[in-house]
Amino acid sequence: MLGSFLRSAGAAVAAHHRNSSLLSPPPGILAVASRSYARAKTPKTTSKGGKVMVKGPRSGGGDDAAGDSSSTEDMSASFELPTDPLPITYDPALDVGPGGRPLFSITESFNQLTHKQANTYVDFSLEEWNAKLPEGLPAGMKKEFEETRRCAVMVRQSFLDLRDNFRRIYSPPLRPSNKNSNVKKQIVLDGPVSCGKSITLAMLVHWARCEGWLVLYVPRGKEWTHGGFFYRNPYGDLWDTPVQAAKILQDFLKFNEACLQHLPCQIFDPISLGEGAGVGMMKGVDSMEMPEGSTLFDLIQTGIAYTHASVGVVVRLRKELSLYNNWFTFSEYEEPVTVRSTRPIHAKELSTVNAFRSMLHDDMMVGAFSHSTAVGKLRQDLPDVPLDARVLLPRYNLDEAAAVSHYYLRQNLIHRDRFSEENWKKIYYISNGNGSEMRWMAPFI
Repeated sequence: MLGSFLRSAGAAVAAHHRNSSLLSPPPGILAVASRSYARAKTPKTTSKGGKVMVKGPRSGGGDDAAGDSSSTEDMSASFELPTDPLPITYDPALDVGPGGRPLFSITESFNQLTHKQANTYVDFSLEEWNAKLPEGLPAGMKKEFEETRRCAVMVRQSFLDLRDNFRRIYSPPLRPSNKNSNVKKQIVLDGPVSCGKSITLAMLVHWARCEGWLVLYVPRGKEWTHGGFFYRNPYGDLWDTPVQAAKILQDFLKFNEACLQHLPCQIFDPISLGEGAGVGMMKGVDSMEMPEGSTLFDLIQTGIAYTHASVGVVVRLRKELSLYNNWFTFSEYEEPVTVRSTRPIHAKELSTVNAFRSMLHDDMMVGAFSHSTAVGKLRQDLPDVPLDARVLLPRYNLDEAAAVSHYYLRQNLIHRDRFSEENWKKIYYISNGNGSEMRWMAPFI
């Protein structure tokens, strides 16, 4: 998952007159199969009347469902999720955290929070989350919201440190300090399963967009390397995935459309055309050019409208954004080598991934490695990534676990008559601070 933080250009540029594309109207997409077609698997869901079957979180993964763990079936347990009415949204008598401190911080933005408010919860509505993250919420965050019946997240010290890191880059203090010399423009979040990497990344995106940043947010990096058509690029050794490219462009427009309409294109070199999704190459045309006066919105619309240009537009968009300021493992695709053998295609060989994967530049970028959906283990020396970019995100410490337990008590996930410091510490030590496991075991206190 990758979030490319790019500061919006200062003053809004006057709207430019948009000329029509130099290409002919896009041809219809034919419903034909390709020899290089891969279909993503769709997991099945089942439910029982009045009850919810809850499986150990290791069977589903922290950030996204891995779907390959039958070894933990013995951990399955059936219990009724709380259905009794929740107390009013805010009640000083109930909103009590560890040591009698406030459990919630009332704020409209993560930008207003100080380090004194670490280990408290911030409560936004689901509409607010969906408005700021229309590309989709992480699976772990949605699971937390569903089971606690509240769209609140805990403000961890690690999140505040990451927020302050990027804040010092675009708004450095007048007086230099040692902290300013240690700022990082490129960060890869790493850590054990269910330590909160995806949720931390989502919170950073929410904060950045509230501050007016132009953000490319990819909540599920696996989608870039699985499913859809894939073709060998006719002009190089990379592989094109036009279905994914169109989806990337559509997602980028969901929140940033208004801003992109005021950012002019600065690169006017021809954009190479590749094979369209299921329709082959375009006859007699191998490239296209954007008209003078085009905006980034026009560029993206062109990539969405013309399947042959989708991949080329995504690659061009990466270059354009740099002027304003699951991808280390194998993909789902395989290249036929002989009649009976194939070669797995690495993620770096996909044109879209290759364009965004490198962190050897001066742009601000933060990503998170998903252990639950990874095909392989993350190597220590990541290619095309600065040596100091890796930031290890720990699981809950004892103070964070105390706040989490009091929040679950507040949301009636834990029976009040069974709640005690001894009991919540038991599930903390048993789970080793794993957030998903703590939430799963909370009703059994």
